[in-house]
Amino acid sequence: MPTFTGDLGGPSTNLPHFWEHTVGSGNATLALRADWQAQMKRTHDELGMKHVRFHGILSDGMGTCIGQDNQYLYSFFNADQIFDFLLSIGMKPFVELSFMPSILSSGDQIIFRYRANVTPPRDHADWSVLIRKLVGHWVERYGVDEVRQWFFEVWNEPNLLAFGDGKQDEYFELYRYTAEAIKGVDAALRVGGPATAENAWVADFIAFCTANGLPVDFVSTHHYPTDAFGMPGDDTITQLSKSTRSILREQTRTVRKQAGDLPVYYTEWCTSSNPRDALHDDPYAAAFIVKTVLEANGLVQGYSYWTFSDIFEENYFPSVPFHGGFGLLNLHGIAKPSYRAYQLLHGLGTDLIQLDGKHETVDAWLVRSEKSATLMLTNFALPRHPIATETVSFVLKGAPSFSGATIQRIDLEHANAKRRWEQLGKPEYLSAAMVAELEALSCLQTEVQPFVRDGETFRLEVTMPPQAVAAIQLTY
Repeated sequence: MPTFTGDLGGPSTNLPHFWEHTVGSGNATLALRADWQAQMKRTHDELGMKHVRFHGILSDGMGTCIGQDNQYLYSFFNADQIFDFLLSIGMKPFVELSFMPSILSSGDQIIFRYRANVTPPRDHADWSVLIRKLVGHWVERYGVDEVRQWFFEVWNEPNLLAFGDGKQDEYFELYRYTAEAIKGVDAALRVGGPATAENAWVADFIAFCTANGLPVDFVSTHHYPTDAFGMPGDDTITQLSKSTRSILREQTRTVRKQAGDLPVYYTEWCTSSNPRDALHDDPYAAAFIVKTVLEANGLVQGYSYWTFSDIFEENYFPSVPFHGGFGLLNLHGIAKPSYRAYQLLHGLGTDLIQLDGKHETVDAWLVRSEKSATLMLTNFALPRHPIATETVSFVLKGAPSFSGATIQRIDLEHANAKRRWEQLGKPEYLSAAMVAELEALSCLQTEVQPFVRDGETFRLEVTMPPQAVAAIQLTY
C-alpha cells in the first residue's frame, strides 16, 4: 500500500503558481474569433492564466507587413484588436515574434496549413525596421509601463528544419537585430530566446549574447515527453512507452543550471507533440499534467502548456469534438480532464509541505493555504508501463481541528466528458443539448472524504484507479 506521511507544522517550500504565467494557442488569426476569445476569457477566469503565446503575429494573414507597388505597407490593426481584447480581460501577451512576412523573406519555405514563411529576412535591416515600428507602436498605444510587463520572444524552434534552416548562426543574427531593435524603443522592454525545441542551444545562446554584449532578459525553450524517444516511424504510444518517468523534470533541471540567474520560461510543453493524440482528451493527460507541473517547482518562472483550446489549425481545422487535439478545452468549449487538472492546481495554496513516502506510480503533495490544506494525489504511468488501482494511506501529524474533508477526482468515471461522447456513438457534430450534457459531465464533483482523527494525528485512505488525480481538501 502506498503510504505518505507529513507534519502540518514541518518543513515547507514556496509554491508560486508558475504554471499560470502563460498558456499557448495556435495561429494569431484565431485570436480574432469570438469563440477563441470566449474560451480565452474562461481560461483566464477559471484557471488564472496571465499571458498567452501564439505563432504568426507577423505572418501575412495578419497583414502586419505586406508589399504593394514595391513598397512596404504596415498595418498593426489586427494585432491591436487581439491585444486590446487580452488587456480588457486582464491578460497580457507573451509575444512570439514570428513568422516572416513574405515581402521581407529570403525564400519560399512555408509551414502549416496557413502557409507561414519560415525563411530568414532578405535584409536584416528591413526586419529591424518592422520590429522597431511595431514595438514602438505598442508603446505609444498602450504606454511604456504596460509594454514593459510583456515578453518578446524571438522566433519559434529555430533549431528545427521545419522552422528555417536549423542553423544556429542564422538564428543568432536574427536575435541580434531583433533585440537591438526592441531595446532601441525602450531599454527596459524584455526580450529573450532561443525558443528552441528539445531544450536546445541554451548554453550556446547565452554565451553568444554575453560575448557580443547583447541583451537577454530571459531564456525560453520547449520540450515534450516524445522528444527523441523511439525510432523513426514509431507511433505516439510507442514513443511515450520508450520515454522515462519524470523525464521533463530532469531536462528542466539541466536548463535551469545552464540559464544561471536568468529567468526560465518553457513556452511550450504538453503530454506529447502529436496534434492528434487521443491521450490529450483522456484522464491520462490530467495525471501527467499535475505530476509534471508540481515536479517543476523551483526550476522555472513560467511553464506554458500547449494549448488552451482545440480551436487550432496547424494541420487542418477539425470538426470531431474529441479528436486528440492539444487543447484543454475542445472545439465546443467542453472541458477535458486536462482542463480540470489545471482547475485543481489553480485552487492550491502557495505553501508546499514536505511529505515522506515513495511509490512506483503514486505521487503525493500537500499544499497549505490560510484556512485549508490540499492533498494532491496522482496515480500515473507511461503507456505500456505497469499500473494498477492503489489504495493510498495518508497520515498527517500536527493537524489542528479540521472541520471536514472533501475529495474531487479526475479519472475514467469522473470529470471525463469524452467517455459519454463515446457512449453516444462518437457523433461528429453536437447539438446544443449534447454540448450542455457533456459540459455538465466534465465538471469536478465534490464528495465527503472519510478520515480518522487520533489527537493531533489525521489519517485517511483513498482508492486511486490508474491514470487518476485526486484532490482532498482539509478545512481548518
